[in-house]
Amino acid sequence: MMSEDAGQMLVMYDDPSDQRSLSLDETSSTQESPDEARLSLETTADSVPYIGQRFATHDAAYEFYSEYAKRCGFSIRRHRTEGKDGVGKGLTRRYFVCHRAGNTPVKTLNDSKPQRNRKSSRCGCQAYLRISKVTDLGPAEWRVTGFVNHHNHELLEPNQVRFLPAYRTISDADKNRILMFAKTGISVQQMMRLMELEKCVEPGYLPFTEKDVRNLLQSFRKSDQEDESIDLLRMCRNNKDKDPNFKFEYTLDSNNRLDNIAWSYASSVQSYEIYGDAVVFDTTHRLTVFDMPLGIWVGVNNYGMPCFFGCVLLREENSRSFSWALKAFLVFMNGKAPQTILTDQNMYLKEAIAIEMPSTKHALCIWMIVAKFPSWFNAVLGERYNEWKAEFYRLYNLESIEDFELGWRDMVDFFGLHTNRHIANLFALRTLWALPYLRSHFFAGMTTTGHSKAINSFIQRFLSAQTRLAQFVEQVAVAVDFKDQAAEQQTMQQNLQNICLKTGAPMESHAASVLTPFAFSKLQEQLVLAAHYASFQMDDGFLVRHHTKLEGGRKVYWVPREGIISCSCHQFEFSGILCRHALRVLSTGNCFQIPDRYLPLRWRRISTSPAKLHQSSSSDHMERIQLFQSMVSTLVTESAKSKERLDIATEQVSILLSRIREQPVASQGARDISPIHRNL
Repeated sequence: MMSEDAGQMLVMYDDPSDQRSLSLDETSSTQESPDEARLSLETTADSVPYIGQRFATHDAAYEFYSEYAKRCGFSIRRHRTEGKDGVGKGLTRRYFVCHRAGNTPVKTLNDSKPQRNRKSSRCGCQAYLRISKVTDLGPAEWRVTGFVNHHNHELLEPNQVRFLPAYRTISDADKNRILMFAKTGISVQQMMRLMELEKCVEPGYLPFTEKDVRNLLQSFRKSDQEDESIDLLRMCRNNKDKDPNFKFEYTLDSNNRLDNIAWSYASSVQSYEIYGDAVVFDTTHRLTVFDMPLGIWVGVNNYGMPCFFGCVLLREENSRSFSWALKAFLVFMNGKAPQTILTDQNMYLKEAIAIEMPSTKHALCIWMIVAKFPSWFNAVLGERYNEWKAEFYRLYNLESIEDFELGWRDMVDFFGLHTNRHIANLFALRTLWALPYLRSHFFAGMTTTGHSKAINSFIQRFLSAQTRLAQFVEQVAVAVDFKDQAAEQQTMQQNLQNICLKTGAPMESHAASVLTPFAFSKLQEQLVLAAHYASFQMDDGFLVRHHTKLEGGRKVYWVPREGIISCSCHQFEFSGILCRHALRVLSTGNCFQIPDRYLPLRWRRISTSPAKLHQSSSSDHMERIQLFQSMVSTLVTESAKSKERLDIATEQVSILLSRIREQPVASQGARDISPIHRNL
């Protein structure tokens, strides 16, 4: 809709004293009579252009018309100049037109050069302002001699007009700030959030967009990028020479320049063997100095901490590049694809996963979607934004697909979002992000807010010190090594905690001796809640419902002789932790230990340090290591029960460790252990 300022000025008028052609296409246009011109002037506010309006310079006229256009819902551009036809006369006339004036010329197709198939916004709009230079009376000045304010298209609302390119500007101060942020290695999204906080504006209300920032950074790329690529390859080859278990793949373009490169470390491959069932492939970041898309594969270990699997740098963000990245990752991991993979909402990546990992369940990271909500919905919903967000989370966590779809429809009606394209897109992709559609697939708890923050914090370590491209491999190695050490410390702290049993049930004490403290705490929550449920045996299983409910409930199927139990809530399939409903049935059936298959290896008390997780061609050797790890876990559990026990254990282990370090490394051990050699 058109603003009130523009509402009175839908007519076209020109200065009758100007004898030149008035329209943009060099055809004559209708002129107003002097009476009509006077009427227009009498009803026009100073903020609206009018015939005879004076400006000291043509730039001043442009700024005035630009501000007027912004209030009305459009932008302008300089269109045509006339003059320079006499010595000393210079420029005598200028036209400023609506940004949608004119039509896009037809481009000549060139088979050898790719064409940009970009839709034009030009629609032949005739709105314009013409100014002419007057030197007859005193100093030279510019006067408005023509003004047309009739548009053949809809004008934008104030919250939309700011996104037009003419009004998306980055000041010199903001440019310096952005370049300073880029040197620290933070992502463009983080830059935007920081600057919003600094300027005290709502998310999405900066005078520029993420795309503008990316374009700015691209213009400041280092000129020696080709040399950087050569150094990066040299660095990877040196790492491979020092450590045969370091893995990297790369491609070159037609000019023999580095196109894509991916790499992984020996410790990462070892971690993936156990924790590679659920993977996050984060492609939302870039090496800002070089504007290269960065992909990072991350998982979660048995202590609930992020673990690094691999890294990739791409020249382009398209299906071909992502397919290559996924193939390289599978080569690193000996052809083993993850059960599930979480990614950003990227259609190119979605296509590549369907081709390269057809048996893997692909889902979208909910935290990456939610991060975009402020820019998508803040301006649209205003004060109702937080209320809408709470309803979104309620729907997201539902169990029933039917309840989700009915609730979504009610939410759209209640908040009036029928025409919102983001809402429509979210619903179209609901099977990829909403939990009711994903509960039968294993995600290792990575869909929770807590894990999302931990993974994001983990990834930021790789981006914290971007200096030279060749050094990035080493920066990642340092970050991974630091995280491994931190994980060992946190693992030790968890194991030293005195576990408190809450139910007294034999199943609880059994699980506490097998699972890591992190996994046990999740199971213990379900054990405590199980006491609030009643179970009823049916012909085809059990019905389990809360003791306060008279209807509904979950169906549990249990085959005691085969040690198989399953629940319609699918919590075990989703998280690897048995639900309260299944635990209630096991308790009712006098089961004193949880069946082994429901205490999965990935949540058990095995060593989480990749540097200590050894693979061996000999199954006997591996079994001995696992037995030893189990003994160590038991030692920690028993020692933590009292100060006296802990003092004795600490003293004796110190003595034992000193003796072990004095022993030479046997040949078999040398083959089994894959040390990581890095240039730090």
